[in-house]
Amino acid sequence: MEKMVIIGSGPAGLTAAIYGARANLSPVLFEGHLSGGQLMTTTTVENFPGFPDGVLGPSLMESMRRQAERLGARLVADQATGVTLSPRRHRVRAGDGELAALTLVIATGAAARLLGLPGEEELIGRGVSTCATCDGFFFRGKDVVVIGGGDSALEEAVYLAGLARRVRIVHRRDRFRASAALQDRARAHANIGLLTGRVPVRFVPSDDGVLRAVRLRHTATGEEETVEADGAFVAIGHTPRTELVAGQLALDEAGYIVTTPGTGRTSVEGVFAAGDVQDRHYMQAITAAGSGCRAALDAARYVESTG
Repeated sequence: MEKMVIIGSGPAGLTAAIYGARANLSPVLFEGHLSGGQLMTTTTVENFPGFPDGVLGPSLMESMRRQAERLGARLVADQATGVTLSPRRHRVRAGDGELAALTLVIATGAAARLLGLPGEEELIGRGVSTCATCDGFFFRGKDVVVIGGGDSALEEAVYLAGLARRVRIVHRRDRFRASAALQDRARAHANIGLLTGRVPVRFVPSDDGVLRAVRLRHTATGEEETVEADGAFVAIGHTPRTELVAGQLALDEAGYIVTTPGTGRTSVEGVFAAGDVQDRHYMQAITAAGSGCRAALDAARYVESTG
């Protein structure tokens, strides 16, 4: 039986592997289909400490991966396909085999919801983004649009208002779902405009392959218009990747794993969670890494307590 098994290879999972290896837990980490997590699809990361000139997302994750392996973590390219949670003997299925583990760290992340429009996936990282805190810096003094009508969208718009020259919020309805306080904050910014009663239909690239504009359709008339924009932020929420543990771990109303405040402990003994799968508020590489450290330290203490 393994002392520690980790599912997920983003900043949370790899940090848990680093700390688990240093605690002599010989962690086994299942990388899954997207080794490195969402940072593998980003370009320059400028808000991860220790890189004054920024670092490419894939380069950052490769460095974390090499560090975990050097310390003794065993990284497996397989995708975990099922888990059975039972105190002191959790089972993880992957490929044609199964592992038993004394402790299990779930670090499977959360997927940003996309619109599924033409040009969207091709322009991710080239003008289209799902994270203003991550990418807003690159749009200082430029024109951007934010797509969505909930709290996430208005929070993104307010954040971007301090960086961009002009922010326009695109929402399909005339009323927003966001809280009244957030709506008031958004309307207080002179450089935030509202494009309500409109839905995006496609993202328009320039000749050099970056975003040039967003094509919108009026919901009432069906007429279309083109809005020039240097950046477009899709803010329609995230979906936590909890398929493996649904029905076995306590989840909140949005589907995120519930952890004991200040720890990585979940509702099942010996199971810990880290990263975006248990964090619906911050969703940053550095906070994911910090929670991976916390989960691994909690797991190490648990192993020690079992004798």
